[in-house]
Amino acid sequence: MQTLGDLIRRAGIIHGPRPALVYGRRSYTYAEHTVRIYRLANALSDKGLRQQDRVAVLARNCAEYMEAFGAAEVVGFILVNLNVRLSEPELVRICLDCQPSCLIFAEEFAGIAKAVQAAVSDLRVLVRIDEAQSGEDSYEALVQAASPESPTLYSKPHHIAHLMYTSGTTGGPKGVMLTHRAFVEAVRISSHEGGVQPTERALIVMPFFHLGGKLEQMGFSFLGGAIILRSTFDPIEILETIERERISAAHFAPIMIQRLLDALETSRRSYDLSSLRLVHYASAPMPAPVLRRALDRFGPIFVQVYGMTECIMGSTLKAHQHRPDGSESDQRRLSSAGQPCFGNEVRIVREDGTSCGRDEVGEILIRSPTLMLGYWNKTSATVDALQDGWYATQDLGKLDDEGYLYVVDRKKDMIISGGENIHSWEVEEVLRAHPSIAEAAVIAVPDAEWGEAVKACVVLRHGRSLEGDAVIEYCRANLASYKKPRSVDFFSELPRLFNGKIDKKTLRAPYWSGRDHQVS
Repeated sequence: MQTLGDLIRRAGIIHGPRPALVYGRRSYTYAEHTVRIYRLANALSDKGLRQQDRVAVLARNCAEYMEAFGAAEVVGFILVNLNVRLSEPELVRICLDCQPSCLIFAEEFAGIAKAVQAAVSDLRVLVRIDEAQSGEDSYEALVQAASPESPTLYSKPHHIAHLMYTSGTTGGPKGVMLTHRAFVEAVRISSHEGGVQPTERALIVMPFFHLGGKLEQMGFSFLGGAIILRSTFDPIEILETIERERISAAHFAPIMIQRLLDALETSRRSYDLSSLRLVHYASAPMPAPVLRRALDRFGPIFVQVYGMTECIMGSTLKAHQHRPDGSESDQRRLSSAGQPCFGNEVRIVREDGTSCGRDEVGEILIRSPTLMLGYWNKTSATVDALQDGWYATQDLGKLDDEGYLYVVDRKKDMIISGGENIHSWEVEEVLRAHPSIAEAAVIAVPDAEWGEAVKACVVLRHGRSLEGDAVIEYCRANLASYKKPRSVDFFSELPRLFNGKIDKKTLRAPYWSGRDHQVS
């Protein structure tokens, strides 16, 4: 099994009658799902698409999205999963960069589809997903008119499977080229190290325009689990879904887990969540107070995955390693990203490229079979990121004596105040431990005396009140004095990227506007 297409063909045969996908009122067995994938792949081939042509998808999670991924993976098209939260100009720029031959779009994005069609000369096939499922350009009409036989074209291990554009927190979005070989390895690793069982009923609500949603779906499908697909995250609806569908496994961003815990605490009814035995969390480290609440409520069912679009699988903290009542080392490791995945190597390096010692902070470098091929149309950025087979993550971290990896900051998020390095995550962990604080982000703001100063951006728990001076004094009592915030701003909610991470670029922007020196 060297391509994602191989995995789909295999699943259609050996898991044929088992449930593959439940989306709303629709459900498909693996045999039915595979035939629909074949039909779409044949339909696009009949439209003149060739191997490695780009097929862009602009939609929220839906059954058609999974089929589009599958069709590309079977034949060897390159799937471009467009972020529906981006603006029309941003999406047009991405499509001008990757030049898709086909755009599959949900009807709600028809206006953007027209703008993309007008701008992109290579775009010759548009396919509309709509409720009516009618019309010559409709997705369902296209699928039903095509052959259900296995396509004669087969993807190759070296083919680019997916072109996934990063969130663009620095330098604008970059198209990450992920090969079949790399993604198959990631699927094997995530299912094995993630504790997945063939009998799972797995809830996928993270968007397919994010790496995590797609990887988790493949990890569960690879072993024959059923995917219960949702297009939006609403805490109450998700709790009801877990109860009704007897969900056994799920994948959430940490902020989603916090929202679920809050909903459980405030709901007037109880939910039967006893079927839930496994939760993967990723996209960002889980704040220690939230993780402890989650472990208290659900038990040791959590697995942390540290990865990124450029390196799909980095490290994992497995369920049995979540021991909040264990030794001092056990409790400290709750804040780690776990140990490198099988087949991976991790180095921590100084600015001059030399290796750091144990517990010394430096940049995290990863060598992995799940590394990207490079950035689409960006040779210089690829050379900077991939160094002799190692990916320079731009994350700062350290390794302990048993190989546990601690991610302490993004390089761009580190604050340098008066010559002292201050890691935002360390200050944020102290803030999150305050009983009145629900969420916190720490950023650098300009300071005439110190160059940069620490600012705390805080969201309070419902019904709580707190003054800025009290926040600063609380930090002074729990941190070295130079690390404490010098100012505090209160927010009703913090801006977030599509993957659930706090958008610090947006937080910083007003404070650095109009200055020669910018922190991006």
